[in-house]
Amino acid sequence: MTLHENEIPVDEPLVRALLKAQRPEWAGLPLSPAGAGTDNTMYRLGHDLLVRLPRTADNGQSVRKEQEWLPRLAPHLACPIPEPVHAGTPTDAFPMAWSVYRWIDGDEAGPDAVRDWAAFGADLAAIVRELHRIDLMGATRTDGLSWYRGGSLEPCDQWITKCLNDCRATVGSELDVDTLEQLWRDALVLPEPSRPHVWLHGDLKPTNLLVREGKLHAVIDFGGLSVGFPDAEHSTVWDLPQQARQAYWDTLNLDDLTWTRARAWAVAVGVSGISYYWDTFPAFVAECRARLQAILADAATR
Repeated sequence: MTLHENEIPVDEPLVRALLKAQRPEWAGLPLSPAGAGTDNTMYRLGHDLLVRLPRTADNGQSVRKEQEWLPRLAPHLACPIPEPVHAGTPTDAFPMAWSVYRWIDGDEAGPDAVRDWAAFGADLAAIVRELHRIDLMGATRTDGLSWYRGGSLEPCDQWITKCLNDCRATVGSELDVDTLEQLWRDALVLPEPSRPHVWLHGDLKPTNLLVREGKLHAVIDFGGLSVGFPDAEHSTVWDLPQQARQAYWDTLNLDDLTWTRARAWAVAVGVSGISYYWDTFPAFVAECRARLQAILADAATR
C-alpha cells in the first residue's frame, strides 16, 4: 500500500537483499510482515529481531535520530523502548537509512489487551513524566529534533484551517467540524507555553503502546522524537477510553491551559490525518475520526 508520492516500495526480496549485503548472518532467518504505519514498514526477522524501513527520505532522517538517541534515553526509562542493533546504510535499491531492532513482545493497547484502563492511563502518565524529566544532554530544538508538534500552534493555523475545510467536505455530515474548529481557535488565543523544552515521544497513540498481562509494558516508534513544549505530547490521550484519559490527567496534574492546547493538537492531528490519507489509508482515517468523536464527546462534558 503506497501512501506518499515519493515513497520507496518495500517487499520481502528487498529486505533479504539488504540483509544479505549488510548482515549476511541474518539473511536466512524467517521473515514475515509485522505491520506498516504512515511512516515505516516493518518485518519480523527470526524470533528476536525487527526490521524497520522508512517509507520516504524524510522518514529516513527519523531512523537516524532513533539510532542516535534511543540508546541514550533507554537507561533513564523504566519501560522497554526499541533497541537498535543494526544501523542499515543506503543502497541503490533502497537509498535511505534503515534499522534492525530487538523484538519486543506485546499487544497493541486495546480493549482485548488492557485489563484496567484507569491503571493504564496512570502508567502512561508516569512514563511521560519520566521521559520529560530526562536531561536534554545538549540536544536542542533544531534539525531532526524540531518536529512541529513540540512547537507553537500558530504556525500550523493556515494548514489546519485547510484540513478543517477538507473535513467539512468529507466527514462533515458525521462530525461537528465547526465545534472542532472552535476548539482549535480557543487554543490559538492562549499565551505561549512557558514550561521549558523537554524530550517528546510525539506520537503516544495506542498502536505505539505495547501491553503484556493486561498492563502497559513498552513504548515503541520514536520516529517523532523531538525537543519542545510538552503540550502536544498529551494529545493522544483522546485515543484512549475516558477512564484512562482522566487517570492520565490526574496523575500529571495538568492545568486547564495545557489541556486546552493538548486538545487543539489532538484536533490538528485528527483533521490533518483525514485530509491527507482520505484516499489512501482508510484504517488510519477511521482512527482519526474516532479521535475527533472522542474530543467532541469530552468537550461536551467539560
